Amino acid sequence: MDLYPPIADHGLIGDLQTAALVSANGTVDWFCCPRFDSPSVFASLLDHERGGHFQVSPLYQSYESRQLYYPDSAVLITRFTTESGTGEVVDFMPPAGRQPTGNHRLVRMIRCARGRMEFDVEIAARFDYGRRGHAVHLTGAGVVLDSGSQTLTLHGLPDNASVTDGETVRGSFTLAAGEVRGVVLESDAPGPPSAISPERFQQLFDETVAFWHDWLAGSTYRGRWREAVNRSAITLKLLTYAPTGAIVAAPTAGLPEQIGGERNWDYRYTWIRDASFSVNSLLALGFTSEARDFAQWLGRRYRERPEHSDGPLQIMYRVDGTPDLDEEVLNHWEGYRGSSPVRVGNDAAGQLQLDIYGEALDSLHDAERNGLHIGHRGWQAVVSLLDWLAENWDRAEEGIWETRGGRADFTYGRVMSWVAFDRAVRLAARHGRPGPLERWRSLRDSVYAQIWERGWHPGRQAFVQQYDSDVLDASLLRMPKVGFVAPTDPQWLSTLSAMRTGLVTDSLVYRYDPASSPDGLRGCEGTFSLCTFGYVDALARAGELTQARLVFEKMLTYSNHLGLFAEEIGPTGEQLGNFPQAFTHLALVDAAITLDRALDA
Repeated sequence: MDLYPPIADHGLIGDLQTAALVSANGTVDWFCCPRFDSPSVFASLLDHERGGHFQVSPLYQSYESRQLYYPDSAVLITRFTTESGTGEVVDFMPPAGRQPTGNHRLVRMIRCARGRMEFDVEIAARFDYGRRGHAVHLTGAGVVLDSGSQTLTLHGLPDNASVTDGETVRGSFTLAAGEVRGVVLESDAPGPPSAISPERFQQLFDETVAFWHDWLAGSTYRGRWREAVNRSAITLKLLTYAPTGAIVAAPTAGLPEQIGGERNWDYRYTWIRDASFSVNSLLALGFTSEARDFAQWLGRRYRERPEHSDGPLQIMYRVDGTPDLDEEVLNHWEGYRGSSPVRVGNDAAGQLQLDIYGEALDSLHDAERNGLHIGHRGWQAVVSLLDWLAENWDRAEEGIWETRGGRADFTYGRVMSWVAFDRAVRLAARHGRPGPLERWRSLRDSVYAQIWERGWHPGRQAFVQQYDSDVLDASLLRMPKVGFVAPTDPQWLSTLSAMRTGLVTDSLVYRYDPASSPDGLRGCEGTFSLCTFGYVDALARAGELTQARLVFEKMLTYSNHLGLFAEEIGPTGEQLGNFPQAFTHLALVDAAITLDRALDA
């Protein structure tokens, strides 16, 4: 068996405070606890020897496995077929509630459907990214793993359980057709290990499925791609930290954009941009409470901003809103298939990215249109934010792709600055709120004029990534979506044509060409799935419906077996980058809605 399964060979489970990846061979190979951005407990996905894992799979025989989600839920089923029988492992995490807690449960219910099967259970916890050892205490009903600062309790002791190497627990379950057993791994459990009855497993299963069915029933989407859209909605919800409403970009860190390369980032944080986009997508599906929670989280970040910061907002935060994301390298890990360095934390948090203000204002504008009104203190924060942007919108910056090659005048940052002023004017005018409307209108018009003068390249006949360059950039696919340019304007159609020639390969879209626009990093990357779905949106708005639908349908074939997407698609169709990626799934939702409307019209 490959020591590192393909990134795509995983399903995601979670309890709205943290999440785990389960591979197709029944291994939990990524799990951070007690939060998304906490140190890992299982991370064999990044180092198969030192990362730690929790495996449940058939014992001593070859098998085939298949994964599926229980319909319309985040309950993952991994089915195994062997010569002696058919069985399955049902993995899920009961929702942990809206109060921050260290107590989380990972349920692994094992069933034999036909014949007879013996399941191997192995739990090799490696606390604090594999840097902290632990003691193992076996009891008659389970196991306690104690690192000193954190405990994991395994309820339901496997048969013949024993401890190897002082830290790894191994045992087995033998089941006949119709029998149910399993284990529950609980962090910071309030009591000792206990036996878990089949009836208790069924109760936990029913309650978790009911939660997801109740939540998904709030969706208003009735379009052509309900299965893909529903799975994306559930994925975005799984990436939401319920106590604060923060949405992480992905639940993983260190998964490479190029196998063996250095583009390995930690995405377990909340980007203002990604979360704002997610809010817009969830609002489009009818989920308003998520938008309200994020708006409140965003307001707190603004009020807590340090005086010395370069702007009213950082580009990203931890899920609890704290700004400390110092980047470090885990030198003791080899990385996924040798892709090093493995980084945790993210130094890009200190970059200046002007587009985030437009995205934040756009999400607030969308929330207002959906009945979530901004209060007095919130509006004061908006006015203050626009005061800062009025003095700083014309600065060089690092841009949406967080390049590490120095600051530049990025066209996309200017476009989203235009959005910020435009949405502020609309919000103030619609509700009679006080503010310097004439100044905002004047600035909006100045930004608009500058983009048409300096962001348009006459020779390339296209809008370009930076002023004074001829490099194309797929982030500009959002220009018609935000209303900066008409989707059938000749100059926009010319830009779209240039992107089709310069950035699109067999319907997949690159962000930009690093060779033409050095980003301060070695190596290359795959096509960017967010941009491919953005391309679908732009094609649909331009009236190229046949092509838009073809690109969309082709892109769906690149999802994994569960309908999940990573950040990028590699040259041979493999998923690359952190997984699953919120950016990709929100873009899928947006593209489906835009394409549905265009086809209906």
